[in-house]
Amino acid sequence: MKISGFTIVKNAVKNDYPAVESIRSILPVVDEMIVLLGDSDDETESLIRSIASDKIKIHHSVWDKSLVKGGEVLARETDKAFDLVSADSDWCFYIQADEVIHEKDHAVIRKTAEQYKDDPRVEGLLFNYLHFFGNYDYVADSRKWYHKEVRIIRNDKTIRAYRDAQGFRRENKKLLVKPVDATVYHYGWVKNPRKMKEKLKNLAGLWSDSIDTPANQKRLAGEVFDFNQFDSLRHFMDEHPAVMKLRIAEKNWTADLDISKKKFSAKEKLLYWIEKKTGKRLFDFKNYRLLH
Repeated sequence: MKISGFTIVKNAVKNDYPAVESIRSILPVVDEMIVLLGDSDDETESLIRSIASDKIKIHHSVWDKSLVKGGEVLARETDKAFDLVSADSDWCFYIQADEVIHEKDHAVIRKTAEQYKDDPRVEGLLFNYLHFFGNYDYVADSRKWYHKEVRIIRNDKTIRAYRDAQGFRRENKKLLVKPVDATVYHYGWVKNPRKMKEKLKNLAGLWSDSIDTPANQKRLAGEVFDFNQFDSLRHFMDEHPAVMKLRIAEKNWTADLDISKKKFSAKEKLLYWIEKKTGKRLFDFKNYRLLH
């Protein structure tokens, strides 16, 4: 069985992405790692080349500035990276530059991929998600954060990234998937408040169709991001992936948030309560179809 990893990276230094940690976190799982570098105006390429691994294959791309509706350019770049993986790979492991895999999950990922390698019905593997917010101590746990998504796909080039590359579809149909008992640690909302605001402003143009909404204008105003803009958080009581330890130790800000109260509407409060009691997320959008 051969697994190819693939990712896209642009301006990782400027936007403070844990891109090195992201790539390193899946190197033990994959047999090659495709890194498609966008046309950055910082030291992203040097950063990626600092990773000591002969599995990494670096390619270059220029992002199409006209694809600024709904983050479409992210999907197109993801497709480009996917198309660069080796033809003899069975599976392709996609990871974004702010996502990290815990080393405790490496074995089960390989085992599950091997289990379904020869089952043509299975088009992808579905991962659990943890979305960190503010700092490394808080996890967002409301319904507005997707809690599962496809991150390993069959090496079938009719599969394409969907919308802003949150997930994938095949000929615009949801993929048939099996769950893997592994978790993606998403650190996209963990930054120094000033860096967080800078990142949001830098990326705002990728979603030009929604940038002028009152909510986004409020979010982009000012120089420092207010991490009190949340509806529900919980404390993270487990251990982070080992590749994140140095970054966490170098954290240079605080985010002491009052998470005792939930900022929900009555409907959201009820659905949240049902989910916590039963483990079922009712009326949830799923960009996949589970195989039973």
